[in-house]
Amino acid sequence: MGRRHCIAAVIGLAAMGLNPALAANKKPLAHVLVLGDSLSAEYGLRRGSGWVALLEKELITEKILATVTNASISGDTTSGGRARLPALLAKHRPSLLVIELGANDALRGLPVAQTKANLLAMTDMAQKAGAKVLLLGMQVPPNYGRDYGLSFSSTYAEVARDKGAALVPFMLKGIADTSDSLKWFQADRIHPKEEAHPLILANVWPELKKGLR
Repeated sequence: MGRRHCIAAVIGLAAMGLNPALAANKKPLAHVLVLGDSLSAEYGLRRGSGWVALLEKELITEKILATVTNASISGDTTSGGRARLPALLAKHRPSLLVIELGANDALRGLPVAQTKANLLAMTDMAQKAGAKVLLLGMQVPPNYGRDYGLSFSSTYAEVARDKGAALVPFMLKGIADTSDSLKWFQADRIHPKEEAHPLILANVWPELKKGLR
């Protein structure tokens, strides 16, 4: 790298709020891997406006040296995530895995026991690979029935307790559970609008930040 490029790199780091000397002498303190579905894959949104992209900006604002890999795929289920995870762990070697999966399991009416088994397996895989795990809980609408709804939502807490993982009980809190919730969603009434994603990050950030310590 030439002298001119070195100067440009230092200026760029300073503009992001990072200490150039610290960034040059140390590797990132953490690598966050987000394994999710359309809620994290910016479905129907401008690129760079979803909560994962906002997380990257928040890390810069907080001057936390960390990298983020968004491995989310629209339509993915816990089974799909479980199948993809071994290769992702080997490639990225994350220090923190964020699991945002399960909503599509519910939409397809898959057995809660299957969802739980997949969440347990993914958490176990990540922990054995040396990563902390943060589970982002989901809830289903009332029309799914009370028993199914309670069983589904409690699954995340059960997995977190059994595996000693961190938990955000409901990533769409303040969005999907409000009296005027439709204002936060796109026309399909499933995917949050761009305006909702800062709220999603606000729900996720406190627990995620703890995992970066």
